[in-house]
Amino acid sequence: MKARPYHHGDLRAALLTLAEDTLRARGPAELSLRELAREAGVSPAAPSRHFKTKQALLDALAIEGFQRLTSAMDTALEQTGETFAHRLTALARTYLGFATANAALLDLMYGRKHDPDASTDLITAMHRLKDLATDLIADGQRRGEVREGPVDLLSLPLFVALQGLTQLAVSGGFPADQIEAGVDETIAFILRGYAPSRSE
Repeated sequence: MKARPYHHGDLRAALLTLAEDTLRARGPAELSLRELAREAGVSPAAPSRHFKTKQALLDALAIEGFQRLTSAMDTALEQTGETFAHRLTALARTYLGFATANAALLDLMYGRKHDPDASTDLITAMHRLKDLATDLIADGQRRGEVREGPVDLLSLPLFVALQGLTQLAVSGGFPADQIEAGVDETIAFILRGYAPSRSE
């Protein structure tokens, strides 16, 4: 009999791990609760105790992805300097590192954000990530390191820059050293855009 790859009571976590492995290797279309049950060494009905549908499993995986990314960013911000430049650099590099290492998961995380049936937990997880960026900008404004303006509006260029750089990195169309240099240039570009005008 196949050994079960989870400890008693951890079937949910085991299913999420197996689902992420499948997502990375073959994409979301290949995910099957029945197949995951087989890989976990449990009955076909066992996953339904945790996930009633495949979409419920995908949503849970997306929520876990947001939680992991947010936690990594929180840790990076705690371990860096207090200036806006230091904190922006830590946030940007952490985001890019997570995104390039978990490209398929990131696609899943953002794929449901506009769906009307997206769960409250998923929307909350998305907003928590967004709040990290807006809080960073608001703190920079309080410190006089970021120009005045609506925080939600000012955060948009940051998201655009990070997503654009992420797409270039995961596409494979640019060598790693060019992407690495591009990170520094992108951060410098963002900092210039956020700098207060001399009249402020």
